[in-house]
Amino acid sequence: MMVCGLSTRLLNICISSFCKARLLGRAEAVIIDGIRLGVVPNRHTYNTLLHAYCQFVDIDAAYSVVHRMKEAGISPDVCTFNSLISGATRNRLLSRCLDLFDEMLQEGIHPDVWSYNILMHCFFKLGKPDEANRVFQDILLSDLTPHAATYNIMINGLCKNGYTDHALMLFRNLQRHGFAPTLVTYNIIISGLCKARRVRQARKILQDLVESGHVPDAITYTTVLKSCFRSKQYDHGLEIMSEMKSKGYTFDGFAYCTVIAALLKTGRMEGANLFMEQLMDSGIEMDLVSYNNLLNTLCKDGKFEAAYKLMDEIENRGLSCDKYTHTIMIDGLCKAGNIAGALKHLHYMNMMGFHDNVVALNCLIDGLGKAGEIDRAMELYNLMETRDSFTYDSLVFNLCKAGRFLCASKVMMKCLRDGMLLLYSTRRALLNGLRSIGFTNEARKLRSKIQLARLLR
Repeated sequence: MMVCGLSTRLLNICISSFCKARLLGRAEAVIIDGIRLGVVPNRHTYNTLLHAYCQFVDIDAAYSVVHRMKEAGISPDVCTFNSLISGATRNRLLSRCLDLFDEMLQEGIHPDVWSYNILMHCFFKLGKPDEANRVFQDILLSDLTPHAATYNIMINGLCKNGYTDHALMLFRNLQRHGFAPTLVTYNIIISGLCKARRVRQARKILQDLVESGHVPDAITYTTVLKSCFRSKQYDHGLEIMSEMKSKGYTFDGFAYCTVIAALLKTGRMEGANLFMEQLMDSGIEMDLVSYNNLLNTLCKDGKFEAAYKLMDEIENRGLSCDKYTHTIMIDGLCKAGNIAGALKHLHYMNMMGFHDNVVALNCLIDGLGKAGEIDRAMELYNLMETRDSFTYDSLVFNLCKAGRFLCASKVMMKCLRDGMLLLYSTRRALLNGLRSIGFTNEARKLRSKIQLARLLR
């Protein structure tokens, strides 16, 4: 009897190892070999296999394990159904979740707090906060004791569904009723406040976190740091950065780039260079994607002198600017109204061997249109060998803005023939424009063509 028990335990260890490695075929083979040798799988064996199918295959494959359990004379338990409901939640299958919950009740299995937690998470994931709140109330009114994860799911779900005030209210109410929030709870509410751009309140919660005796981790600091910079509270962000460094937390490449970008925005070139050196000394390699992100930040703020210096820095580091790097510069120059500079950079881009620059040309067409130079935009459009939906959309929209609806209609027809469809707002602007100048038949024909194109897509 003891040997059999130990053998089943060893079987379960093997099954668990294969499932974690996603080798479900081998896990199945081990079960078959075990049965052949007289080692009987138990409920834990099947639950482990079922959980792996939920994670790595699909809910139907997982549910088939339930039938095999019953054929082996083993009844599913609450863990079985919790795994199934979790798998359905992962795939956003609400009706399946509810069916499994009902089936669990019909089998006489009492849901535990995790059953309710998973169901609550499913409602939040599908944007149904009212239903999630009802599940939360059911937990509070039942004999079950809410877990810390219950409150975390509730607070996180409220934040992600746009109910940050309710999340903060719940957080405070829980504290008043004796619930001691964990670091995870603090991180959730801080992240929710930061995403809602309520940085001041996030910093207040961070202060409460420290006063409560918890030690903020790198996630806490990085969340507030990024939010401060995003909301242009650079000095507060740099204060958080200094505190983070004083506590010995290391930055990842993204955090370094965030700080460097903020320093560049505020014209603190020396500080930016210092952080760039620290980044290199830390052993973190700055790749081209990181440099492009910094370049995009500078261009958005109109700091083109610093942007060109950064491009030189990219080359000096042994990297080569790619098509996206040059497109960022062209887009930034267009948005700043410097069309001449954008055209000059496009010429330089072509000289560097980058051809078929659809995205860069799209930026220029849009820039020329917005600058009122629609004829030049048309010339550029006619020179393009390859066009995409953004090319057509930008040109048609700007032609409509210039009151050239008939020309815009011809471009739209070409777009439809190429199998592309423009944004609804652009289509509406063109149709309304044609009607306003008395070309109702043209508008009607174009509308029919658009409807046909939509049906054929």
